[in-house]
Amino acid sequence: MASLATAATEKASIEAFRRDVIDASKDALVLVDFWAEWCGPCKTLTPLLERVVAAHAPRVKLVKIDVDKNQTLASQFRIQSIPTVYAFLAGQPVDGFQGALGERELNAFIDRLLAGAPPAPGEADAEAEIAALVEAADAAMAAGAIEDAIAMLAALTRELPEREYLAGKYALALIAGDQTDAAATALDGVPAESKDADVVRARAAVALAAEAVPVDDLAGLMAEVDASPDDHGKRFDLAGALLARGDRDAAADALLAIIAADRGWNEGAARTTLLKMFEATGLDDAWSIRTRARLRSILFS
Repeated sequence: MASLATAATEKASIEAFRRDVIDASKDALVLVDFWAEWCGPCKTLTPLLERVVAAHAPRVKLVKIDVDKNQTLASQFRIQSIPTVYAFLAGQPVDGFQGALGERELNAFIDRLLAGAPPAPGEADAEAEIAALVEAADAAMAAGAIEDAIAMLAALTRELPEREYLAGKYALALIAGDQTDAAATALDGVPAESKDADVVRARAAVALAAEAVPVDDLAGLMAEVDASPDDHGKRFDLAGALLARGDRDAAADALLAIIAADRGWNEGAARTTLLKMFEATGLDDAWSIRTRARLRSILFS
């Protein structure tokens, strides 16, 4: 596997691409993975690509291109969203896709190209349309138009039920729309071993919702905890109630207080719940990073 990093000059980067991709594709199928450090789906796709390519070696090779460090190449290939993967044969791009496909889909993609089958008519256009719809759904989520995002992703998952990343996005949209039961149903068809980042997040969020028990008298429960600070069971109940109210910060404070007092309490239940919160929020999220730092300071103090 090759990786194009920041070259001393733009010319060197282009020459490396010619050597590792164009020339190499005359003897093997070369997959070019356009990625970036900050891209969550890239962290899901790349390990799968590496495993699938290794299983097909030496007939298939992988080249990773960091778009932040190779902006000229990214521009030449009109990379608008990542991850994007191009397949090269005989010195030419012959196919490609966007998004974090599952392992079964990656194997099918590679096997078809190795068998010499050309892309189906309109396949590239169809993939571009799918990517555009996913991007529109992401934009709707970011803008708070949750129902619009749900509708778009529901249509995509009906049409493409085998794409794990779409199920993950759809489930997250449903969770954002307070439809946790529907989110759990949307994930039913996704393999339990799926490592897709959005699937992992959605499953953690569904699990948290099942554990979060709302209480009618939250102020009363808080008063009980204040009166009995060593009652970790009550504090844990308070964390669940706070989660049910959507108060992530206060819930984390309660869980961290339990861990600081007795990290092994109830077989580490507080830490387990906190880890689910990190997964549900996203490990790269600023809140997760900040709260994990607080957890580390407690565990290693």
